[in-house]
This record gives sequence, structure tokens and C-alpha cells, in this order.
Amino acid sequence: MALKPWLLATPASRGIGLQLARRLLNTTDLPVVATARKDLESTKTQILHGLDVDPSRLSVLKLDVTDESTITAATSHLRTLFPLSSHYLHLAFCVPGILHPEKSPEQITYDAALETFKVNALGPLLLIKHLSPFLPRKSSLLPSFPSAPLPPHATLALMSARVGSISDNNGLGGWYSYRASKAAVNQIVKTFDLHLQRTSGEKAVCVGLHPGTVKTGLSEAFWGNVKEGKLFEAEWVAGRLVEVLKGVGGGGGKGEVLGLGGEGGGALMMDGV
Repeated sequence: MALKPWLLATPASRGIGLQLARRLLNTTDLPVVATARKDLESTKTQILHGLDVDPSRLSVLKLDVTDESTITAATSHLRTLFPLSSHYLHLAFCVPGILHPEKSPEQITYDAALETFKVNALGPLLLIKHLSPFLPRKSSLLPSFPSAPLPPHATLALMSARVGSISDNNGLGGWYSYRASKAAVNQIVKTFDLHLQRTSGEKAVCVGLHPGTVKTGLSEAFWGNVKEGKLFEAEWVAGRLVEVLKGVGGGGGKGEVLGLGGEGGGALMMDGV
């Protein structure tokens, strides 16, 4: 009997994560899990606002990527909701992010840089640690998604950024801790995808995503510097990210950082970082 799929957006209290959770609910009939550090009921209300969906499909769990005990507790609850013997994680968006922009080395502080790495790099790494058992194995019997609003293969997507590419850092510089943390995400994506080649074969992939500059609190201080037509609404970006993932093939070996095509500045391949 085929395993039953479920979907995840973490965190989902605002910005891209919120819009991804809303899109997954609105375009599928599958169970969706969202996470937040606090105000779980408020997060659930925001996600469901204006959607004509069954609210029982949505579960909102407490999770803070800087506190592994909350990840452990959340994934323990997920094992109850979605037993490994009968369910699998079909699509997970792991999008924690924080930005402390340093224009010069003198602006680097230990505490801010440490926080950046905890959220942007160690957070996704710990999510991989705890979510990997929910991904399908080579022997798993899965349903097919012939039509649809989802990628054909189980996909774990981490949020990278174009500025995390070393080869793409031509002339601007700055943002030391943010760039370095996103470069670390790229390496995590590649390494975990190689693991999936061995454990999942064609049934699961790991990719990184760079969404361009999105109109969220993370980038608000820099909106005035963005070229016309290159500042994107979070709702539009959420839809485009799902569409991009639908074009990713199986068989492992993806390990790529994918952009939004022409609208988002193109894709960054892992061998370019």
C-alpha cells in the first residue's frame, strides 16, 4: 500500500513561509504542517485567513531552529500525526532567515554573526537531522502526482540566497556573516542530496532556493536600492518557488540552488559556489 504524503513549511509565521503554507493548503488536499516560535494560534489564523479549506488539514507546531529541544519535540509529535509506517514527507520548505548587514569588517560583531549562523545555517542543518527519517527510502511505495500542483519527487528545499554564491560575488562584497551563512547552506544542500542518492534513489531530492529580493521584513531596509521590477511580493514568490521545484528531476544529484528563472535572476548551480 502506498505511503500517504504530507507537507511542511517552517517557519510560517510571516513572509515567504506564511505564503508557502497558504499556497500548499489552497492548491492541494493534503495535510500541511506549519511551525512558529510563538503565537501558534495567531499563526494558524493568518495562514487560514480568506482560504476556503478544511482547517483540520493544518497543524501548527512550536519550533525554534536555535533550540534543538523544540525541533525534537515537534518531530516527535509529527511521528504521532504521520507514522513512518504509513506516511512520508513529500515537500518541505525550510526557510529560516536573519540578516545583520555588515558593510565593512569593522561592523562584524561576534554575537550578531553567531546568531546569523545559528538561524541561517545550523537551523537548516538541524532540520535535516530531524526531518530526514520522514523522507522516503528506495523501497518506499509512493503515490504518483501526475498533474499537479506539487513536485513529482519528495523534495526538501532549503532557503539559500544569490549572495551566498562565491562566484557570483563580483564587486559588491559586504554582508560577511549573511553571505557566509548562505554559502554554508549551499554546502549542506549538496551534502544532504548526496546522502539521498544512497538512501532514497530517485524518490527524494534536496535543493536550495534563492527567491530574489522579497518584500518582507528581512529586506525592508534595502527596498529603495532594488531595481524596478525586481522587488517581489511574498505571495507571488511562494507560487514561483513551487513551480520551480516541479521542474526538478529525481535520482538525487540535484544539490542545486535554484532561482525563479528570468524573473528572479536565474539559477545558481552548486558547482558555482
